[in-house]
Amino acid sequence: MGFFSRLKEGLTKTRDNIVAGVDAIFNGASEIDEDFYEEIEEILVMGDLGINATSAIIEDLKKKVKEQHIKQPSECKQLLIDSIKEQMHVEETAYEFEKRQSVVLVVGVNGVGKTTTIGKLAGKLKEQNKKVVLAAADTFRAAAGEQLTEWANRAGVDLIGGQEGSDPAAVVYDAVQSAKAKHADVLLCDTAGRLHNKKNLMEELRKINRIIEKEYPEAYMETLVVLDGTTGQNALVQAREFAEVTNITGIVLTKLDGTAKGGIAVAIQKELNIPVKYIGVGEHIDDLQKFNSDQFVDALFNREVEEENRQN
Repeated sequence: MGFFSRLKEGLTKTRDNIVAGVDAIFNGASEIDEDFYEEIEEILVMGDLGINATSAIIEDLKKKVKEQHIKQPSECKQLLIDSIKEQMHVEETAYEFEKRQSVVLVVGVNGVGKTTTIGKLAGKLKEQNKKVVLAAADTFRAAAGEQLTEWANRAGVDLIGGQEGSDPAAVVYDAVQSAKAKHADVLLCDTAGRLHNKKNLMEELRKINRIIEKEYPEAYMETLVVLDGTTGQNALVQAREFAEVTNITGIVLTKLDGTAKGGIAVAIQKELNIPVKYIGVGEHIDDLQKFNSDQFVDALFNREVEEENRQN
């Protein structure tokens, strides 16, 4: 099964949560009036798209309906789909770190799939013939180092780690030296996800950033926050909190398979003005893919699209 098919299958619950209601409005409404727009708005908000994203989508829909002189509610569906796609569009420049010597810091609370995401990302970069070094700088969670070692072996990349409880910044320092010596393309750093102790986390990330700036100034910096798609609005709260303690440049949304809250992908991008760069729909290495708004919205609305057209 290709990624688009898995995504479509994974978004079934979200689809039931959003699309069925939207379809009922399009097919049941007799005219395009304020009630019509309010009903769509309510369904999108309830489907975790968030107030800001929903307002922008509805405003855009109204504008297009007016410009195109559309009178039938049923003719609005494609316009709505296009508006959602526009809200979620990710620029090609979002993946700048793949083209340059770079350091990618990965943050996120425990349990969101952070370590797994790093492993999958390492595998993807290795497939692009990039030289990758992993830094196991989450030294507080005993299993994190072991898990990352397993992924490093699977992806065939180098891993720099430290003892449990050791200074994460020291691990990053060693990893930077290793990445420079090996002329690595990408240094991927796992970090501890302790939002409940924000002050410590802030200090830790600040220290790590200082080391990278001082020891590896030529490297391009990317900071990805990993969020669990099943947690809906809570994922948005976490993203906000991480954005307070470090400069987040992108979002990885995991566990989109089997969640009714997939609409959060739209909300996060709009609310925080930070692009969703990767989405995950399963456990395998191929189940993490670059985010494509057309693909996501087509999968959400169960559009029949030729699979080969999707392999971009």
